[in-house]
Amino acid sequence: MEKKIIVAIDGHSSSGKSTISKQLATSLGYKYIDTGAMYRAVTLYALRKGFIQDKAVNKDKLIQALPKIDIKFRYNPKTEKTDTYLNGENIEDEIRALEVSNNVSRVATIKEVRQAMVKKQQKMGKDSGIVMDGRDIGSVVFPEAELKIFLTASTKIRAQRRYDELKAKGLDVSFDEILENIEERDHIDSTREESPLIKADDAIVLDNSNMIPKKQNEWLLEKVEAVRNAH
Repeated sequence: MEKKIIVAIDGHSSSGKSTISKQLATSLGYKYIDTGAMYRAVTLYALRKGFIQDKAVNKDKLIQALPKIDIKFRYNPKTEKTDTYLNGENIEDEIRALEVSNNVSRVATIKEVRQAMVKKQQKMGKDSGIVMDGRDIGSVVFPEAELKIFLTASTKIRAQRRYDELKAKGLDVSFDEILENIEERDHIDSTREESPLIKADDAIVLDNSNMIPKKQNEWLLEKVEAVRNAH
């Protein structure tokens, strides 16, 4: 029987973490956990409750509301993908909107929010055989992960990918606005006090600026196999 491992994939906004993590989990028959969707769900909750005004977050109200925020992932047989649920409601499409993207990094800087999400993530991934992506998986959530990947790509390529994704959903978006959002999120993610976006010392860097998803998956499967053989 093959040893099941934890694969932690961290990286910048819109670097393709979710895409390659889902594909890798499918290839391995592992469970996939999108931690970015969890922070987006909290952000959506805060927006709906009026806790965010002009990009300023009412931290006290949000922190008090954390016990009321239930986040789950459920497999959707129609799309063959995992959907995010907030208090029983499917919010998968809503959390990808630009309004959420423009505010999620600020919500994610709040210490109490990160602590609550990390506890949920560790509980979800307590058994091996998972692929988890985010900003602090290899450094904070699962520092013991057998395989850690740090994913990156140029800001313009990441902005173009995000632009194409939103356009495909029929949304009216501006490339310049998306590029500005990505640059702002990079700065906030990398400079926040609580669990900043950093490359774990033992993480392998993958710059996928010029790689198609299929090649990325092949590269990742090779790394997984090497880890398994080493153990």
